[in-house]
Amino acid sequence: MRHSMTGFASGQGEALGLAWSWDLRSVNARGLDIRVRVPDWIDGLEQALRALLTKRLARGSVTVSLRLQSNGAEATQELNEAALDRVLMAMLQIEAEAMARGLSLTASSAADLITLRGVMDTAQQAADPAELRKTLLADFEPALDSFIASRQNEGTALAEVLTGQVDQIADLVTQAETVAEARKDEQADRMRAAMARVMDAQDTIDEQRIAQELALIAVKADVTEEIDRLRTHVDAARGLLDADGAVGRKLDFLMQEFNREANTLCSKAQSAPLTAVGLELKSVIEQMREQVQNVE
Repeated sequence: MRHSMTGFASGQGEALGLAWSWDLRSVNARGLDIRVRVPDWIDGLEQALRALLTKRLARGSVTVSLRLQSNGAEATQELNEAALDRVLMAMLQIEAEAMARGLSLTASSAADLITLRGVMDTAQQAADPAELRKTLLADFEPALDSFIASRQNEGTALAEVLTGQVDQIADLVTQAETVAEARKDEQADRMRAAMARVMDAQDTIDEQRIAQELALIAVKADVTEEIDRLRTHVDAARGLLDADGAVGRKLDFLMQEFNREANTLCSKAQSAPLTAVGLELKSVIEQMREQVQNVE
């Protein structure tokens, strides 16, 4: 089943005198980028969540947030004096270094400092952190399953779009072959006319040179290889869409190959009908390339 890198899920739970809510969301990315926002005082929770996500996901920019509440209100916040002291010492060092280099820094306010991670801590609850971590991880599993399902649903719809676009490309390649075959007589007439002009303009004819030039012209106008390679790419794309696992990167590379052959086809067209087919082919390839960016 195809997976998209776009997904969303949420979940809620309550135990040990606490209530919480999960928020999971992801967008496309070149690799797997996981960002976890959980209370620092629950030791090991972030690492455990990262391990679960890494096991289930291959690509995407994923954000997981946990919001804790106590007795129906937000978990209380308190100043972490040790963390504040470290931040202030670091600021003094940075400002001294900046002044030594002739740089002027804007002043920081208390509002700026309070937003820094660690300066304000969620007050540790009566619940044992180890027991709470175990409870939260168990509750996270259904939310993660829902998140994976949302990416699967998005991937199923995406696969249908991509399959339709591959079919469009296949049809256009067939059209290109038909148009290329129909222009052969026109090409032959053009080459004969060109040869006649050369022979009329020359007192002595270098037949070997003329043969070489005609062969070069024929090679430059022949699009058989481009059409064959495009068909090969169509088969490869269909195979990837039917394959298991993460294939987004392979599809992205294949789109570059599609585009390269379409560009060459247009440059060799030498006829309005074939150029029109080539341009439409490039348009569909670009549309498919944009969709491929969301494939895991």
